Amino acid sequence: MANQYKRILLKLSGEALLGKQGHGIDGDILTLYADEIKSVHEEGIEISIVIGGGNIFRGVKGATEGMDRVQGDYMGMLATMINSMALQDALERKGVHTRLMSAIRMEEIAEPYIRRRAIRHLEKGRVIIFGAGTGNPYFTTDTAAALRAIEIESDVILKGTRVDGIYDSDPEKNTDAKKFDSISGDKVLDMRLDVMDLTAFTLCRENKTPIIVFDMNVPENFKKVVCTEEPVGTTVVWDEPENS
Repeated sequence: MANQYKRILLKLSGEALLGKQGHGIDGDILTLYADEIKSVHEEGIEISIVIGGGNIFRGVKGATEGMDRVQGDYMGMLATMINSMALQDALERKGVHTRLMSAIRMEEIAEPYIRRRAIRHLEKGRVIIFGAGTGNPYFTTDTAAALRAIEIESDVILKGTRVDGIYDSDPEKNTDAKKFDSISGDKVLDMRLDVMDLTAFTLCRENKTPIIVFDMNVPENFKKVVCTEEPVGTTVVWDEPENS
């Protein structure tokens, strides 16, 4: 069966790297992600990745504790670079050629983000990891993911989380929460569902970039989303789906 997508952007949360630890990076989770990404890459899919830094530092949280918000956000960007470097190392050890591109110049460890160069890397079969968010404070890594996906003309944004899709309420608090197989972007906004921050979501809406939310911690899920028509997670679409 032909792959559904040619070029994708995978958004991973920093918190997902915690695994069962209270802080830092769980080596088992990192290995799982590297295996999943390698499996999809071997299918000829062009893969780019944005990963958060919440397992190391959250600028917003720092601001609530008295830290300057701009300073905190820059610290958060550096945290994303730590996670990006860890994921790059895990992929390279498995034989996957990668490029780490940073929105903030740090030539010793990463290339500066240049759109045309990023697209060329993808065309050459390299997995790209976009680090340091957008390079600007007040913008989340969700917004960075949406922006980069649009810039490189990604077919879809895949948001890999620790939950298996979008629900009408928090499934950890409400056992009767209903999961959507697909849902329109307008309904997400009307119901104020926590899929992405509003800036990121608006970017996707304006450019009609589809979003799929799925559980990245289930082996083979990532490959099923990309390479099969098997329903996995929840798809956000910009035309009203029948079952939303």
